[in-house]
Formats: sequence, structure tokens, C-alpha cells
Amino acid sequence: MDDVPAVGTSTVKRGFWSSRMAFILAATGSAVGLGNIWKFPYITGENGGGAFVLVYLLCIAIIGIPIMMAEVLIGRRGGHSPINSMRTLARNAKLTPRWVWLAGMGVFASFVILSFYSVIGGWATSYVLTAASGQLSGQSADAIGAMFSGLLGDPVRLLIWHSLFMGLTMLVVARGLRGGLERSVTILMPALFILLLIMVGYASTTGHFGEAARFLFQPDFSRLTTQGVLIALGHAFFTLSLGIGVMMAYGSYLQQDISIARTSVTVSVLDTVVALLAGMAIFPIVFANGLEPGSGPGLIFQTLPLAFAQMPWGSVFGTVFFVLLVFAAWTSAISLLEPIVEWLEELDGMNRVTSTLLAGGLCWLLGIASILSLNAWSGFTPLAMFPLFEGKTIFDLLDYLTANVLLPLGGLTVAVFAGWFLKRAMLEEELALPQPWFGLWYSVLRYISPVAVAIVFVYNLV
Repeated sequence: MDDVPAVGTSTVKRGFWSSRMAFILAATGSAVGLGNIWKFPYITGENGGGAFVLVYLLCIAIIGIPIMMAEVLIGRRGGHSPINSMRTLARNAKLTPRWVWLAGMGVFASFVILSFYSVIGGWATSYVLTAASGQLSGQSADAIGAMFSGLLGDPVRLLIWHSLFMGLTMLVVARGLRGGLERSVTILMPALFILLLIMVGYASTTGHFGEAARFLFQPDFSRLTTQGVLIALGHAFFTLSLGIGVMMAYGSYLQQDISIARTSVTVSVLDTVVALLAGMAIFPIVFANGLEPGSGPGLIFQTLPLAFAQMPWGSVFGTVFFVLLVFAAWTSAISLLEPIVEWLEELDGMNRVTSTLLAGGLCWLLGIASILSLNAWSGFTPLAMFPLFEGKTIFDLLDYLTANVLLPLGGLTVAVFAGWFLKRAMLEEELALPQPWFGLWYSVLRYISPVAVAIVFVYNLV
């Protein structure tokens, strides 16, 4: 491996994950987030259930796994933050240094996403207290809705919860690779799986477990639309934290003797299992209470709390569920902050704590704009002069920019850079796959994944 030092980086002493399992837990923690437990159930409900799930699984295979392998490969081969890893590999391949800007776009996307992701993580954190204190018990649908509206309408409460959630995230990242990231995921991820299994166990007692299983796993292609296929395509890409530098950052800490292919497949499978288990935890409760499975984003913060309000032991299981949601959001937030901190840490004179305080503080500050756009600035739509952005608040615009522009472009960049510009011999050396499997991965990465991501990109813009 012909290492070329990254320009403008300090000689930061780098560590490695202590084991393959540590990397798997960290990468799975990044992938498993609000998208699995909040978004996946409601978009499955909106798009017909089983047929949508089948398409989603296919998309994980043809988009998610190949691009994840490419991102981890770039991170490990480059040995630095996403920006400096891209710089190193581009120089080694005698390519234009402009590739660095595209890697920087992914890190910028992490920064923007974390700013409003922390606000949503604050919602989940506040609902732990709400459920544990019994405030949901016996409440009507109108009261539950008013409770959520009241939270969104109170900027002071939102700021407190946003600050708490961001502070917890910064605390972990500031402690470094072994003492922070690795230690946190080895506790949080097993706890998340245990909490999820407790919820599935409870859901199996509702009398509607079979109905939920049929909804999720019995395909009815008459209910699947073209739009549903594209939504599955997009979610399969976004759920694995692709296109934002996270997997490059985590890959830079991966030891050379650990298989990128096996770990990427394992992470993708675990991420998918969590999403399906979340569906099996949520839909029996929804069906048992006569609620609508396709009730949109309000499924977690309005529909399910209504179910918890009416069921026996609702406060207990509501608390367990929202703790689960916080753990999922927390592990993802940690991974979003890491690529930014890793890059800042490589700049001369920046230590880990200073980098974390700077990056986290700026994310926290930008998050205030998202908070205010939910209440005091709810009527402020800065790009309303363009029909596409009419009615979109700052919160909506940040979400749109990252989900519809930056993430697809980031994923497309990785697929094109690795598949078309890096030397095949280097890729073969780094992946160490038997030839038939390498050839399959290489062909998919070059021809199928970029086209699929481009379709998602164009669809989201029109």
C-alpha cells in the first residue's frame, strides 16, 4: 500500500477497533436509528406492507451493501477522516484533488443532519419522562395530540431537551475511539436489542401478532406503486448511513485483517433485522387498538402513545419503547458527529475535546434554528419564492437538502469514485474476495448502484 500523507493533517495518533465485533456494533449503531424505529414502520404502512418490505430488502442488496463496502474500503485505505482519505486515494491514483470537495459535502451533510436530528432525539428523550411519569395513561386522542403539539410549540422545552441530547452525544465522542465510541456501543446496542425483544414479546400477547406478520411478510403487489418502489429504494440507501462519511470514518479505524465484505453484510443484515423487529413490535399494538398503520410521521409520537395510554401496563411499555428510541437515536448521533470531529482533530493544534466542543457546539447552535421553525418562526419560509420550496420552514429545508440532495450525491460520488476511478487491483487487494464475488460486487457498484441512486436523486427533486 503506497500511503501518501494527507495534506494539512497533523500526526494524530490513530487507534483501531479492538475487534471485528466492536466495528460491527458501532456501524450497526450508526445505521440503526430513528429511520428504523420511526420511519420504516410508517412508510411500510403507507406503502402496503409485505410487497414494500420485499422490494426494500432487494434494494439493500443492490445499493446498500455494495456502497457500504466501498465507503469502508475508502476509509480503511485512506487511514484518515473522510476528507483526507479521499485526498490520499485521489493523489495515489493521480486524480484531481477536487474529489476532496465531494467528500467534504458528505461531512457537511453529517453536520446539518445532526443539527436537526438532535432536536428529534430531544423529542424522544422528553417522551421517556412523559411515559414514565404516567402522563399518557387514560388520555384521549385529542389530549395526546395536544401534548405533542404543546411540546413542539414550546421553544424553551425543546431547547432543554435538544441541549441534553447533544450534550450526551458530545460526551461520548470526546472520550475517543476506545473510551467513548466503542464503550458506548458495546453497552447501548445490546441494550437496544433487549428492549426491542421485550417490545416484540409484549406485542405477541396482543392477539394481533399474526395479523402484523401477514402485513409485513405477505406480499400483495397490487398495493405496491411505482412511488412505493422508489421510496423503498431511497430508504434502503439512507438507513445504512451512506453518503455522509460515517462509514469512511469508522472504516479508517478498521484493522487490515478484518473482512470488509463480511462486516458490511453483517451490519446490513442487523440493520434490516432491527427494522423488521420494530415493525413486529409496533404493528400488533397498532392493530390491537384499531389504529391506522399508515398514519405517517405521527405514528411514534401520537399514534403509539395513544395505544400506550389505553393498554394495561402502558406506562411501563411506553417507557421501554421511548428508551429504545433514544438509544437508537443516540448511537446514530454519535456516528454523525465522529466524521466532523475526526477531520478537525487532524488539523494542527486541535485535540479531541476541542474538536468535539467546536463541532458539537456549532451543530447545537444550528439546531436552534430548527427549534424556532417549529414555533416562533413557523411562518418563516425563506425560499418561498421558488414553487418547490413553498411552505417549507428552516427545519423542512434542512431535511430536504440533506435527504434529497446531499446524501444521494454523496452515495453517487462514492460509487463512481470507487467503481470507475480507483484501480481494480487495489480494490481486489483491499477486499480480498474470491474472484466470482469480487466481480459481482464490482459490476454492481459500477453499473447498478449509481443508476439506482441517480433515479432516487431525480425522483426526489421533481
